[in-house]
Amino acid sequence: MKANRQAFGEALVELYKSKPNIVSLDADLAAATYSAVFQKEHPESFIDCGIAEQNMMTVAAGLSTTGLIPFVSTFAVFASLRAGEQFRNSICYPHLNVKVVGTHAGIECGADGATHQALEDIALMRTIPGTVVLAPADAYATRALVFAMADHEGPCYMRVGRDKVEEIYDASTKFEIGGSHCLRKGDKAAVLAAGDRVQSALEAASILEKEGIKVSVYDMYSIKPLDENAVKEAAECGLIVTVEDHQKVGGLGSAVCECVCRNKPCKVVTMGMESFGRSGPSSELFKLYGLDADAIVKTVKENI
Repeated sequence: MKANRQAFGEALVELYKSKPNIVSLDADLAAATYSAVFQKEHPESFIDCGIAEQNMMTVAAGLSTTGLIPFVSTFAVFASLRAGEQFRNSICYPHLNVKVVGTHAGIECGADGATHQALEDIALMRTIPGTVVLAPADAYATRALVFAMADHEGPCYMRVGRDKVEEIYDASTKFEIGGSHCLRKGDKAAVLAAGDRVQSALEAASILEKEGIKVSVYDMYSIKPLDENAVKEAAECGLIVTVEDHQKVGGLGSAVCECVCRNKPCKVVTMGMESFGRSGPSSELFKLYGLDADAIVKTVKENI
């Protein structure tokens, strides 16, 4: 098990070998975002902007015009809400080549409490024209998507959590912007998940299979652009359940509903937050707000 934020820091160090023009920017949170791993290896390519996320975005914008590839990291709530205007106007409007990684996303950051639990970041970032929005499920996915962002020309946003998560993939698994992975096949329903809710979706699928209910599980790691072919494939069974550590409004569930309405009408049940979170262990919060494996099982059985 490894935290995706740790995988991000390690991936930056590895990426530097092939792209020495990357530069890491941090808002005095390097130990928490794991950009400190990169800082230790390449201090000459690391800038601590202090507790000034809005300024950090504009610094990144300027650096990108010189041929550098800035990787900006801070807590997701600060990246999307505090510095949202600068990300929109200074980076996305001129379509600059800046990569933003928001850590400690969702109620998964637990004890940090409601003020630090980014539950609106996907909605905010995916509405901005020209952006890429990613949510990896494990360390291998995180590493691969860091490399994919570096190869993509334009603004990208990736959200990761705080806790260690079970590994689903291995180093041979391929990831691409606009892609997804079907991890299990079934005919009763399709569970489409993002981030660490993929692990809970897989756990739920195992429980359901023991009861004779086979469901598909999709890792929708690319929320924008969305893998619309995967969504249409999932819709063939007649029931899609989306699950995410994010508000129901504007996140993965909304993106899937938009796709279904355009292409392949079927019933879609969205699982997500409808309030601010509370402070506590992430496992207890996922249970409290109905986002754990048991809640997914219950939702599938109620709707098939």
